[in-house]
Amino acid sequence: MDILLVGEYSRLHNSLKEGLIENGHRVRLAGFADGFKDYPVDLKFNKPWDCGFLRKIKVLVHKITGFNVSSYLIYRQFYKNRALFSGHDVVQLINENSFYCGYHYERKILEYIFRNNKKVFLLSCGSDYTNVRYCFQNPGFKSVVQPYLAGKIKKKDFLPVLKFRKAGYRKLHDYLYEHISGVIASDLDYHVPLAGHPKYLGMIPNPVNLEKLRTEDDGHSDKIVIFLGINQENYFRKGIDFFEKALAVIQHKYAKQVEIIVTRNLPYNQYISAYNRAHIILDQTYSLDQGYNALEAMAKGKVVFTGAEKLFETHYGLTEKVAVNALPDTDYIVKQLAFLIEHPEEIKAIGKRAEAFIKTQHDHAGIARKYVSIWE
Repeated sequence: MDILLVGEYSRLHNSLKEGLIENGHRVRLAGFADGFKDYPVDLKFNKPWDCGFLRKIKVLVHKITGFNVSSYLIYRQFYKNRALFSGHDVVQLINENSFYCGYHYERKILEYIFRNNKKVFLLSCGSDYTNVRYCFQNPGFKSVVQPYLAGKIKKKDFLPVLKFRKAGYRKLHDYLYEHISGVIASDLDYHVPLAGHPKYLGMIPNPVNLEKLRTEDDGHSDKIVIFLGINQENYFRKGIDFFEKALAVIQHKYAKQVEIIVTRNLPYNQYISAYNRAHIILDQTYSLDQGYNALEAMAKGKVVFTGAEKLFETHYGLTEKVAVNALPDTDYIVKQLAFLIEHPEEIKAIGKRAEAFIKTQHDHAGIARKYVSIWE
């Protein structure tokens, strides 16, 4: 098959691309590199007028005229490279707003893609109309909407999520769902809101390229190493405030037994190297299932504090922990960390099960075959 993957979050499409190529398919990846993470793409789009003085001008122009300069300039990038976006058996969009344009220019791009390719599929692996609506309608559902409703995140900082509640993005959602061949969820956080939708084709777990993730020897430290990698933009959405408070307690109580590593806004390659020595990774508190960073750490045999709710255990038929289910509760996190520090044999046991789980459920070549089966 000839396949075009559009957009990149957390290396999902890169790993899928590698799995598809191993299965003999021709694959290209186009889109943004996910900010400072700087993931590789075959055709890289840039967000113009997105910072500094030019951003202020853009906002002013939009307020006065309603014209979105960034959307127009992104559309020009697309139009210049439009040949890449035609003639494929399958195009997969990573999001309902893969090109970060407003309704007018995003639709113009999508119209071209629908017109010039055989099938177009949509991934639900981040905020989109269906997911955001469900989370606001069900405030008890574990999601990034919870810290916003708790008043921790300012409205302007939550716009990448809130935009999907606006009329233009509802129109874009409706247009997409009229034309796509189907939508696929990457984990349970996106499966639950889509369950029962006529266009929903089911959940396919995130692909992880195990060949790029070697288990590290943890024998070089006499202490238990705990790692927290902070993406400042997602500070409250990931529940980092709870992790930082818990680490302060752990540092005070177990200073001689632990080493704590904290990093901020590292590019992907530096981030993945920074936690190699760690035994425990603190990932996020507002999820049912594991996101991509958690899965890669688990593949390396780390104990990850992340989403691992009962629904996750039931779905995969698990009877023993492969990760620690994290909650937005400092005392709970402290208790879980303390147990592991006082029972280091559990760290090794969970780490081994985590690595085996990723090999069984997330191997990129096997996951790629699942995608092809659904696409066909």
